[in-house]
Amino acid sequence: MVKPNPFIIVESTRFSAFDPFKVKNIVWLKALISCNKFTTAFSNSSSMDSFPRSLNPNKHLREQFVSNLPGSSMLEVSALLNNVALLMLLRHTFCSQTVNDACRSLKSYLASVALDYVFLVLPTLLIFTVLAEWVYICLIGLLLLLVFFTAVKRTYSLPYMEGPNASRASISSYRVVTMFITCLCILAVDFRIYPREYAKTETYGASLMDLGVGSFVLMNAVTSRQARNIKSSMSWWKAAFKSTTPLLLLGFARLASTLSLDYQVHVGEYGVNWNFFFTLAGVSILTSILNVPAEYSGILGSVILVGYWGMYLVGVQVSYYLFFENHTTKQRSKHETRIRICFLTIMFWILTLLIDRYVERISRRMCNLAYVTWVVAQNLQVSED
Repeated sequence: MVKPNPFIIVESTRFSAFDPFKVKNIVWLKALISCNKFTTAFSNSSSMDSFPRSLNPNKHLREQFVSNLPGSSMLEVSALLNNVALLMLLRHTFCSQTVNDACRSLKSYLASVALDYVFLVLPTLLIFTVLAEWVYICLIGLLLLLVFFTAVKRTYSLPYMEGPNASRASISSYRVVTMFITCLCILAVDFRIYPREYAKTETYGASLMDLGVGSFVLMNAVTSRQARNIKSSMSWWKAAFKSTTPLLLLGFARLASTLSLDYQVHVGEYGVNWNFFFTLAGVSILTSILNVPAEYSGILGSVILVGYWGMYLVGVQVSYYLFFENHTTKQRSKHETRIRICFLTIMFWILTLLIDRYVERISRRMCNLAYVTWVVAQNLQVSED
């Protein structure tokens, strides 16, 4: 049986005899139809939409493109970063002389930049995009290639591996890799060629871009005054002002640019008006107000358990233990530092797997304990490579 169309009933009753009961029913029917139209239109609109609707027609589509993503796996993220570490080792092993001579002349410097692009930038871009499905095959191939070049040269040495500049060179390389991967992912995530499983997860899960903010917090902790056990001559408010002013300027500049350009904002990432620079500024303010000694930072960070400041304190303790402990008495050998890094890497990976499985899954959005231990373990693994 075909159901009657309410619009036809309404129209057909216009020319019938006047009936108060029919008129009353028609009025109620029109009200129900209007209410149904409004409810359907409102339910079809996403919660990510701004009210009133944005003037940018592609804003909603771009927000959906980076929203509700489950992420990948810790193993895949580790394989991706190990690819980058092996590329750096290949670049130094194959062209170590160019690295050492890069600061002597402009020609050597340009040659070093070209080699960095060929050995690091271009392969990493390919592995993170078109070769993403073969990430494990790329890892095995790069490992075999590194073994081959090492066997051919019969010697394996990286620049500044020993001596007083060993720790500084290692930390500098680690910061360069972190900055490079972060910039590459930020620029690539808006394109379809970048795999969606590498973009930031919505609530729970692990992905490559989830490591970004945690790695920057940890990187700031590794090179901080607290990790080097250096006391600032300035008062706490002057130190806070000096360290947070650039971050706050960048944060407000980003906020103003996104609002003025009507740029898409993933509300599930930081909220409507918050961003990455404000998070770093907040950590810096807390660090300046509560100046915790390096040898006790790990204890306080373990008590706090969650949050980016807790991660920062754990990073200070780890950096002090690896690079700067008793640095005034005796220069620690590179071999001893590697043993310590290996031990801490295994310990934090075990903690991460246990917490993620039996306590709570990794969540960058909440910065829980599983996320803190995962960030520390993954960064230690990359620095060890």
